[in-house]
Amino acid sequence: MKTQNFGYKKLYIDGELVDSVSGEKDDVICPATGEVIAQVARAGQEDALKALESSQKGFKYWSKLSLGERTQWMLKLRDAIKEKEYELRTAMVHEMGKTYAGSEEDIDRLTEALEWYPSAMQNLREEIIPDVENTHTHKMISKPAGVAVAYLAWNFPLLNVGYKIGPALASGCSLIIKPSGISPLSTYMVGEIMHSINFPAGVVNILAGPSSEVATPMTTSKIPAVLTMIGSTQTGQRVIADSTTSIKKLGMELGGNAPFIVFEDADLDIALNLAIGLKFGNSGQICVAANRIFVHKNIYDKFITEYVKRASNIKVGFGIKENEDVFMGPLASRGARDRMFELIEDAVGKGGKLEYGGKIPTDLPEGGNWMEPTIVSGVTTDMKLFREETFGPVAGVMPFETDDEVLELANDTEFGLASYIFTNNHKRIERFTEELEFGEIQINGVKYSIYLPHGGFKNSGIGHDCSHLALEDYLVKKRVSTAL
Repeated sequence: MKTQNFGYKKLYIDGELVDSVSGEKDDVICPATGEVIAQVARAGQEDALKALESSQKGFKYWSKLSLGERTQWMLKLRDAIKEKEYELRTAMVHEMGKTYAGSEEDIDRLTEALEWYPSAMQNLREEIIPDVENTHTHKMISKPAGVAVAYLAWNFPLLNVGYKIGPALASGCSLIIKPSGISPLSTYMVGEIMHSINFPAGVVNILAGPSSEVATPMTTSKIPAVLTMIGSTQTGQRVIADSTTSIKKLGMELGGNAPFIVFEDADLDIALNLAIGLKFGNSGQICVAANRIFVHKNIYDKFITEYVKRASNIKVGFGIKENEDVFMGPLASRGARDRMFELIEDAVGKGGKLEYGGKIPTDLPEGGNWMEPTIVSGVTTDMKLFREETFGPVAGVMPFETDDEVLELANDTEFGLASYIFTNNHKRIERFTEELEFGEIQINGVKYSIYLPHGGFKNSGIGHDCSHLALEDYLVKKRVSTAL
């Protein structure tokens, strides 16, 4: 199993590719082999402060451009990214273990965001407020908020960039991007692309480094007007706490614990296919993954049997372009895999049954973070598999009998991001649409797109990624009242 070396990548600050002030570098490790496949400049506090100062200047320039001028730059970046598609997708396969086929979504969302958000910004209409006494006219004007800082998760390196860079740039904000230290490679490569097309200096800065040295100085600074992130609920809580040195706009897509509810009248084949894709795609490292699978007791045994059969046919391996039959790669880190075994041990110790998997494949490199797709049945509410966001290829399945029962179980979580139901009963659909406490309810199928809102309730976040609603995170409103 041969890996590729991507060399050394620099920070992108103030329009230039630069070493960090300290000169330190971090290794990027391939989770399929444990080998070093690149080095990136390791940012520290001085670099973070430079990025903030650069972004202040970048905002003054970028916010003064017309939407048409901003659009030209965004489309130029889109085209340059498309030219480097193979290199970027290969980098993502190597840095976090996704398959080449799976990396297509990252590129698509990034390039779509760069072309869709200018039109979404163009379509924003000034709100006119009627004057009851007919003495004034009133309108609301949207203006860019200022410098935005984005903290990104490692599971979709470039999709996550797209979700932030599209609305930020279209709105007129400058943006600092801090990718995860697990998968910074492809994002640093975007910095190289921006440098190659002479993208205006300071409008986007890209740097990664320890949170205490990079994120904390930026979060506590009074320069950012917007803090936006994709990551865990725990990280989001820390960012919120650290942000209170000034009043900042917050946009956060955090953890999930999605219920996947299959009723006895469901199209079982569709439900099973999506239960495979939503649980084992990207090795289960998805915030909207099918976390808790509830199946009606009358079809429970049939579902388990067929689910195990389909899971057993999943090809696990290194998902480079040549390995087209690989569906599931390694987990992104050894710690992530260790946690999967802890969840399994906890569930089995509390009465769950290991139906399939739960082992490390023996035919793959020992240095990789490999794991079989795993199914545990008989999950109960006292198990970590029920309570915590799994974020890995372990499916927890449990039976239910009544609508009231499964509705209560589905809502019994601190999270509220995505939910899935499979039924052809229209009254049931109406009830569950009303009573499920999740920001997304998907019925008898799944669709995600740049134009569809993505956001959650409770501890799953604030605001939205995707759609016109994401622009609100980067805009402030002015009321203009004129006497007649």
